[in-house]
Amino acid sequence: MYQLYIANKNYSSWSMRPWLVLQAFDLPFEEIMLPFPSERHTGTFKQDILAINPNGKVPVLMDDGLLLWDSLAICEYLAEQHPEQNLWPKNSQQRARARCIAAEMHSGFTHLRNACGMNIRANLNEMGKRLWQENAELREEVARIEQIWSERPEAQGFLCGEFSIADAFYAPVVTRLMSYALPVSDATQQYMQTMMQHPAMKAWVTAALQEVAWVNYLEPYQHHVL
Repeated sequence: MYQLYIANKNYSSWSMRPWLVLQAFDLPFEEIMLPFPSERHTGTFKQDILAINPNGKVPVLMDDGLLLWDSLAICEYLAEQHPEQNLWPKNSQQRARARCIAAEMHSGFTHLRNACGMNIRANLNEMGKRLWQENAELREEVARIEQIWSERPEAQGFLCGEFSIADAFYAPVVTRLMSYALPVSDATQQYMQTMMQHPAMKAWVTAALQEVAWVNYLEPYQHHVL
């Protein structure tokens, strides 16, 4: 059985991606949660993850002693191990496209990441309005994401046909657009609803909403009220 090391579901977008793939394709795995500390440079998170992964980050997949520590590499490995599951689309053209858009997400959209950190349980509508008005780069990146999503084969479907690794890579964006209520088209809203109805997505979001841990340095727009 695979072992997947992740951090808080409310905050950890990189953990979310391989977790969704494992869950969506019913691949047996053990989830091992290493929660972020409430304050920087406190707690045991860094020591705990360094004891497993020399680069000190999550997610990490362990498979019978084999260590994989990059979300895209993890998903590629899973696809190779389970070719019958079509983690990438079966159609060669859609498969190529899925790899391109997953890689684009993996390496890009830094303004969206930095301005709108993933925070599933937060209502950041007012902050979203301000960020949208002030941050041209954010608007440009959201426009690019909307373009990618608009090119999916079916308006009520996933990015490249059936649910695939590509959808898992854009899943955290869905939660960001919702948390910050960024203005997007009806077509984009349709894809977001399609994703939110996927059982694996529902499971992650439900667990995130049930978390009580508060990580101050990942809550730049809110104050913790006890």
